Amino acid sequence: MQERADNRVLLVDDEAGIRKVLGIALADSGYEVTTAENGEAALSLFRELKPPIVLTDIKMPDMDGIELLQHIKAESPDTEVIMFTGHGDMELAIKSLKYDATDFVTKPINDEILEIALKRARERISLRRQLREHTENLERLVEEKTRDLLEAERMAAVGQTVAELSHTIKNIANSLKGSIFVLGKGVELDEKEYILEGWRMVESNVEKIKNLSLDLLHFGKYAKVQLSRCDPNRPAEEVLQLMAAKARDDGVRLEAELSPDLATVRMDPDGIQRCLMNLIGNAIDACRDNTAGAHDMRVALRTVAVKAGGVEYQVVDNGCGMDDDLQQRLFQSFFSTKGTEGTGIGLMMTKRIVDQHQGTVEVKSRPGEGTTMTIRLPAGPASTNQP
Repeated sequence: MQERADNRVLLVDDEAGIRKVLGIALADSGYEVTTAENGEAALSLFRELKPPIVLTDIKMPDMDGIELLQHIKAESPDTEVIMFTGHGDMELAIKSLKYDATDFVTKPINDEILEIALKRARERISLRRQLREHTENLERLVEEKTRDLLEAERMAAVGQTVAELSHTIKNIANSLKGSIFVLGKGVELDEKEYILEGWRMVESNVEKIKNLSLDLLHFGKYAKVQLSRCDPNRPAEEVLQLMAAKARDDGVRLEAELSPDLATVRMDPDGIQRCLMNLIGNAIDACRDNTAGAHDMRVALRTVAVKAGGVEYQVVDNGCGMDDDLQQRLFQSFFSTKGTEGTGIGLMMTKRIVDQHQGTVEVKSRPGEGTTMTIRLPAGPASTNQP
């Protein structure tokens, strides 16, 4: 008895006697046989039952065996079709093989030859099933290994991040320890200047701790961006208002050059606002830290339409600038252009948010001459599945 999955056969012949005799022989061999007297009836039954094997005469009125074969293969390429042909129909038999028939058997039909053809059909079905199972297992294995690899990479990234964060916290802790020592020395010696210096150091380190906590909160907040259609100038205008006081306090002129005819862009406006605040804050600090001499310190925020759709945000300053080595390291985890004064999370977060928009961040800078930071966003990213 054949496996139930393989034992269903559709027998097609316009001669009732052949259908009856072959049907009995096939049933005796363990097949579940359904018969049809012509091509149209066979095609209807095939669509209903989906048998894995079809036995059909080549010459039939109206729809012949070749046409039936073509219909079946078009709808179910894996179905095995064995053709019955007379001795004078060898051309048609060969033609059927070109249309991917499994085999042909000449009439009068010899049971042993038919069984050989059926065995070949079953072997092809079995081979395809094994290949499909092997492919599915392979795909599943690849998927599992990919997940394992991604998890390993994620854990490695987490480990690296924790190590770098620990290093940042350690630096702050050591600095705080030093400030407490200075403060304690001032108290011990009753020296007011020591006390004031130690207190200033404590205040500075407390500010670093506060900034680190806020940066970490913001970093976690933008683990995944929330996209919506937005006027690209909106986050730029909000940032200009928010950063105006800092620029004024540091003696930096904050300028706006916003394009009035920008098309809407699919973005996370809060996330882009955070990116621009990071870049403008760094630009203002770079102007303040420029020791090349007195100059008119300026930071400009520009929005520019991109021809292919999307927007460019440019933050341009005439501050201290950066050398090539500094530019290469700019977006590394916890790397800060401010040395021990910064946490380095702001630029990490900026890169992460822009990456999730499928955009780019570029830097052009020359020491002593200033820096241009450019965020380029597409009109609408395809997905936001990046971590």
